[in-house]
Formats: sequence, structure tokens, C-alpha cells
Amino acid sequence: MSATSSNDKLVRMANQIASFFRSYPEEEAVAGIHKHIVAFWTPKMIAALRHYLPEAGDRVDDLVVQALREEPRAESPVRAATRDPHLAGAGASDAG
Repeated sequence: MSATSSNDKLVRMANQIASFFRSYPEEEAVAGIHKHIVAFWTPKMIAALRHYLPEAGDRVDDLVVQALREEPRAESPVRAATRDPHLAGAGASDAG
């Protein structure tokens, strides 16, 4: 896969995340996108998308651009276990 097609795939995936969060207030949407990308993407993927932003231009959702350029000011609207995948199942019981 070429670098351009890999970058275009990253843009598509990031825009899909933005589409999911679009119904939330802007600051919460940015926080949700940021936290999702940090939690589920590799550092290499994040760096590649950040590097590609100028070339991608308006093909990248503005919410994604904000999420990659600044630390979120709001809490993500996603529940805690999703914000931190290491907490998934925390507090859960396997007792019958």
C-alpha cells in the first residue's frame, strides 16, 4: 500500500470517528475524537495523520483537526471504560 493510500485511509477512519461524535457539543466531540484516537490508534498512525494534515486540506473534518492539534478542554462523552480501555470490565464481577 502506498503512503498516499495509507494516509487517505487514516483520513477516512478519522472522519468516521468525527461523524460519530458530530451530534455532541463541539468541545465534547473534539475530546471524544482525541481520546478515541489516542486510545485505539498506534503512535505511528497518529503521527502520520498529523504530518498529512496540510496536504489533506479540507478532506479532514475540522473536528479531527482540532482533536489532533490541541489538548481537549472538555470531557469525552464516552463512558470511562471506553476512554481508558485498560479499565474495561473494572468493577465487573464474574460471579454467577
